[in-house]
Amino acid sequence: MESLNNNNEKNLQIVTELNVLLADYHVYYQKLRNFHWNVLGKNFFELHNQFEEMYNDTKIKIDEIAERIVTLKYHPISKLSDYIEVSNLTESSPLLTDIAMVAALKKDQKIILNQLGKVIDRANKAKDEGTIDLIGTYIRELEKSSWMLNAWSKNTKEVLDSSFVK
Repeated sequence: MESLNNNNEKNLQIVTELNVLLADYHVYYQKLRNFHWNVLGKNFFELHNQFEEMYNDTKIKIDEIAERIVTLKYHPISKLSDYIEVSNLTESSPLLTDIAMVAALKKDQKIILNQLGKVIDRANKAKDEGTIDLIGTYIRELEKSSWMLNAWSKNTKEVLDSSFVK
């Protein structure tokens, strides 16, 4: 709660990382829409629906991140050109295969997880429990999504670590 009582350098550092995260999620959102519209092949129904679920979830996160920035008493970035400039992610062609689309999303998820870690680091230093709580949930959810995309990408003959299985 210390963060809401002080509009200081620590808050600015949190907001800077939150704005990068906001930009990352905007590029990710558009990529999901792109893939939702343009996926083809035998996995169409499965991926078309999955991409829609993912972009709907991402849309909510975009709003929550922007509102967290406002809660910390700053304006969030909001121009598309700023998102492209600030984001750690890049846009994708609509001409990818379904497998390449999933690979691109897995790569983006790793980048977003890294950015989420930066936000957590800044929020911990500022004792900003609200941001820590919000971002912790995002990490858990994105790790699960990443696991699912990774499982989808595996050859069915591949197995998980079985050292605990008797």
